Amino acid sequence: MFKALVMERDGDGPATAHIRELDEALLPPGDVTVAVEYSSLNYKDALCLSPHGGGLVKAWPHIPGIDLAGTVETSTDPRYRPGDKVVLTGWRVGEIHWGGYATRARVKADWLVPLPEGLSTRQAMAVGTAGLTAALALLALEDHGLTPEKGELLITGAAGGVGSVATALAHAGGYRVAAVTGRPETEPYLRDLGATRILPRADLAETVKRPLESEAWAGCIDAVGGPMLARILGQLQYGASAAAVGLAGGASLPTSVIPFLLRGVNLLGIDSVTQPFPARQRAWTRIAQDLPLDKLESMILPATLADLPDLGQAILAGQVQGRVVVDVRG
Repeated sequence: MFKALVMERDGDGPATAHIRELDEALLPPGDVTVAVEYSSLNYKDALCLSPHGGGLVKAWPHIPGIDLAGTVETSTDPRYRPGDKVVLTGWRVGEIHWGGYATRARVKADWLVPLPEGLSTRQAMAVGTAGLTAALALLALEDHGLTPEKGELLITGAAGGVGSVATALAHAGGYRVAAVTGRPETEPYLRDLGATRILPRADLAETVKRPLESEAWAGCIDAVGGPMLARILGQLQYGASAAAVGLAGGASLPTSVIPFLLRGVNLLGIDSVTQPFPARQRAWTRIAQDLPLDKLESMILPATLADLPDLGQAILAGQVQGRVVVDVRG
């Protein structure tokens, strides 16, 4: 038997969350069974916890949790043995495949990554999908020429999960970080993570008619999208890049091709769901090497399975700072 937070739905009615004891025989097919220790709460998780599954959940009952970290119990794949510590993010686990809000998970071996040396399973979930996305974005910007010497790195949604890890990781890499937030009360938190400048969201939220403004940013990690990203593209330095990681401000992009043609800027799409193993391993290595663990600790909001329904509503309302780390055993 194992414990899980299960979303259950009666007919076409709203889904509700219940903590259940389930038989391991109910776990979906997979190569590796993991004794889960920690998971995390992301925006996608909050959607899956909502009354209709946010359009992500296709079958009920369902166990959400797009991230998990724990210890291998059994494996039919030679890459993993009982006792190995592993991390899983993405691959639509927690959406269409039962996920990490349980003390057991059965998954494909291809979806796993060995726990990076120097990180605990708790710390790995403080990083989670959000931190992996941040690392992938920073690496993509550097692959396109970003260096600390070129100027300020702009990070939008900086107090959220992706933004928090991106700010700390970039600061550790020697970058000067301009952090954008709509919550003035988060300024001390962001400065502690390493932000050297705080910009109110309103400064960039206004749409302007000019396709180009003064060159300001050496690069950008953007979690907002929409009109804000459109405006940022017109403020990038010549040849600079913006890494798009989210759409909190909308999925449309009201811009023109002029920043691309006249300034040679790049818009880089960052996917963390189906990244191949080498890219994931590279990102986790960067995280383990560069992310200050004291800064990581300051991002953590601890939680148990019972806390998740309320926290899910809070994260959808933009009221969660940093990273929710879920002890699924508690």
